[in-house]
Amino acid sequence: MCRSDLRQAVLAKNDGLAASLRDDLARQGVTLVNLLSSPGSGKTELLARVLARAGERGVPAAALTADLATENDAVRLARSGAPVRQLLTDGLCHLEARQVRARLADWLPADTALLFVENVGNLVCPASYDLGESLRIVLMAVTEGEDKPLKYPTAFGSAHLVVITKTDLAGPAGFDESLFHENVHQVNPGVEIIRSCARTGTGVGTLLDRALAARDGAPPHRPPLAPHPHTHDHHASAPVS
Repeated sequence: MCRSDLRQAVLAKNDGLAASLRDDLARQGVTLVNLLSSPGSGKTELLARVLARAGERGVPAAALTADLATENDAVRLARSGAPVRQLLTDGLCHLEARQVRARLADWLPADTALLFVENVGNLVCPASYDLGESLRIVLMAVTEGEDKPLKYPTAFGSAHLVVITKTDLAGPAGFDESLFHENVHQVNPGVEIIRSCARTGTGVGTLLDRALAARDGAPPHRPPLAPHPHTHDHHASAPVS
């Protein structure tokens, strides 16, 4: 088997596990939201604000956060009051559906409505792996450059929603928001782009609203590069408990 065939087989197996996990979570009334970004985009602090807002609104939300090492992000997110669990990848640069299922077993609170998964900081490998999400959000800070969607078309082209972070720094960073929109829509026509700032709370409520809309069955944006495009059979597996 050549390298390309092997990669497709790995992705197809992951897609089968992801589809099974998505079905299991749906039966439990849980919607999984997958957050992708580069390191340093500010997604941890923004997610902490979203979790806190969910608590204020009486929405049962939980978070699974992934890193190569340390539990720093789990500690930060737990301050929101939401149930949080760390997933250490032991050097792996992305999450896979099998890891998410294993980490959720015997942990996910029974009343959870929204499960946010903070993926490893990386816009390359994570973009190819479906985690059983109903909503995939790609985040980018204004300090990263307007051409990032063109450099990472798989990540941005598979997003149901794109979020600009750290908008309070847009001026000092010389961020050209119009050009960024143009570049995003070049790889993902019609995708919604939300402005956010964890420091001021901008966009926090909107992000929570979009996650709740996905939970309530609102049809998501259809990206040209679907998060789970590989042909596969659904593999049966035990429900998440």
